[in-house]
This record gives sequence, C-alpha cells and structure tokens, in this order.
Amino acid sequence: MRTAPSSSDARKAIALSGTEAAAEVTAEVARQMRESGVIPKLAVVLVGDDAASAVYVANKARQAERIGFGSLQIRLPAETSGAELSAVIRRLNDDPSVHGILVQLPLPPHLPAEAVIREIAPEKDVDGFHEVNVGRMTIQSSRNAFVPCTPLGCMHLIHRAIGHELKGLSAVVIGKSNIVGRPMATLLMHAECTVSVAHIHTRNIEQLCRTADILVVAAGSPGLVRGDWIKPGAVVIDVGINRIAGEAGTHRLAGDVAYDEAAEVASFITPVPGGVGPMTIAMLMKNTYAAALQAERANPRRHAGLRARSNG
Repeated sequence: MRTAPSSSDARKAIALSGTEAAAEVTAEVARQMRESGVIPKLAVVLVGDDAASAVYVANKARQAERIGFGSLQIRLPAETSGAELSAVIRRLNDDPSVHGILVQLPLPPHLPAEAVIREIAPEKDVDGFHEVNVGRMTIQSSRNAFVPCTPLGCMHLIHRAIGHELKGLSAVVIGKSNIVGRPMATLLMHAECTVSVAHIHTRNIEQLCRTADILVVAAGSPGLVRGDWIKPGAVVIDVGINRIAGEAGTHRLAGDVAYDEAAEVASFITPVPGGVGPMTIAMLMKNTYAAALQAERANPRRHAGLRARSNG
C-alpha cells in the first residue's frame, strides 16, 4: 500500500497515470491469453458518424489487435432502424467466434440505448450495461457478471494509490449515470466505504465533497470541482473528458476537476487526458478475455475447433 502525503505535506499530489496502469493490465491479459491459448474476439458496433465515437471505436479496436485479440468493427449509417440494429446484434450473439459485443454510445436519438443494450447476450456484454450484469454486480454475484469498464478502471486506480483496504473511508461520487456514477457507488459500497452520491440537485455539494477521502467526479462539467472543495490528502478520480474550444478551431481536453488547484490539496489525482480514459479500454480488454474464458468453459470442444482454425 502506498502512503498518501499528509495534509501538512507541501508537495503536490501524485498523478495517477492511467496510461501506465492500463499498460500493466493489458500486458497481464496478453500473458494469460498466451498461456491459455484462448483468443478473444471483440465486435464493436458504431451507428452514425459521431466523430468522438469514431475515435473511441478505433482506439478500442487498435488496443484489441495490439494484444492479439480478434477484432470486428461494424459501422452502420445514422438512419439504421431499430430492427436492422437488432438483426446485427442477434447475428453477433449467435456467432461463437465473437466473445464480446459493444455498441458504442451515444446512439442516434431514434434508437433507445436501454432497449438496444437489452438485445446483447449478457455473456457477451463486456461493457457491463445489460440489466442482468447490473443486477449481478449489485448483489455481488460473481456468476458470469461483467462490471462496467470505467468504474472498474477507477477502482483499479484507487487500489493502486492507497491499497485494497478501503473499509470505513468516506467516498463521494459526483454523477449518477448508469455508465459511471451508479456502478461506481456500488463498487465503493462493496469495498465497505461510506458512500454519498451527488448530482445536479444536490445541495451544499462543496461541503459534501470536503468530507471525501475518495472523490470520483463524473459530471461532464469542465472545472466543476475547485481546489477548496477537496479534503486535504484525498484521492481524486476525474472521469470527465471535456473538449474546450480554443483559437483557430483548436481544442484541448479538460476534466471535471480544476487540476492545478486540486493537486495542491489532494494526495493522488488522475490527469486528463492520461488518467481514467486508458483504464476504460484496458478493462474492456480484461472483460473480453473473461468472456472468452467463460465461453471456452461452457463449450470447450467448439472453441477448441475455433482456436485450431484461427491458428491454422
């Protein structure tokens, strides 16, 4: 366990490098894959031409291929109907060579995300968004459950900073989305933290944040959390990735936390970029490998044949 600086320590917070941690996670996944001989395949479905989504999809596919996974990208036009998208997902559900299915969010307005996610087979839902996986995570069932990648990556960084013994620590999560806020709060509760969830209607949010030994911010509001909101010595996990326009069409990325201010007070803090973002993709790789292992155990003869064909 690393020792956090005390509140009297004049040095700045230690930056929690998600890039470094993600490299370690993916290297371990690659090692396990080589030893087991199980080669996962990840299918990513992108609907529409959202530029940010296209970048995310390319990054996920690139990482999958880099560590030796099979990778399939399916790009559909923005006007794709719900029935057409369902048919694509059903085909991937039925394909034994595909172990993980990810439908990139956000979807065009006419496609309801919850209904689309419900179409994915829970055992291939490596994003961890299907209601079956959400339920299993909530009740701490380890039976074929997948945890959403971003909260899982946040927990990895928290453990990397201060170890695995989190019992009794005060944790505040800003944001209550199904993708980050709610599952993040659940994971922290499983770790025996005392958890508060803040959102747009929370009163006296600054005072609440000052109680947090662990502060996770996923609000989508650049620079929302100021340095004087931070409890001295806190661990700050900034999930926000906001594009800030500059001159001549340029832009920069900024988090939900005023980094320079917070770094004067916190013990550990994630940078933006290079913090939580790389961890999300690393945990996607970890979940996809776990899905492939589960498929192998469920039907070893079928997957032995698939491995033989891929190696041949």
